[in-house]
Amino acid sequence: MAQQPDAAHQRPHGIDDATVDAVGKIGEAFELLERARGALYEFHQRIGWVDDTLGEGLEQLRTAGHTELADELATTWLGRNVLPGMWTFEVVEAFDRTYYAVAVDGERRVRETLMEGRRHVQEAERKAQRRLNGPHDDLR
Repeated sequence: MAQQPDAAHQRPHGIDDATVDAVGKIGEAFELLERARGALYEFHQRIGWVDDTLGEGLEQLRTAGHTELADELATTWLGRNVLPGMWTFEVVEAFDRTYYAVAVDGERRVRETLMEGRRHVQEAERKAQRRLNGPHDDLR
């Protein structure tokens, strides 16, 4: 007989396997979204780093006597929008407002409606099943 998940991860009474699986898949999608969002923030920070490093390089070009080339790059590249009319902070904000906020609300509504707000029910059941004859440690 499999262990039971702790109370915070037990499936609510009357919820079938298909529902648990569907909610688990929605949770997986949300976790993938979190990774994508992290990559977007990584992009945002790296472009800022690019711009700062470019600014330093342009100053070095000027110091080395290449003022005309430095001035050209300062007007064509330094501080340039990454998308029409947008710096990366605006891209991040637009993403959070138009996509991420909707996903956060959707995932939460699915969990609250079907799982009494409980997270990772499917994974907790898998853990309990696999530990039936698996590792027996004191760390739950």
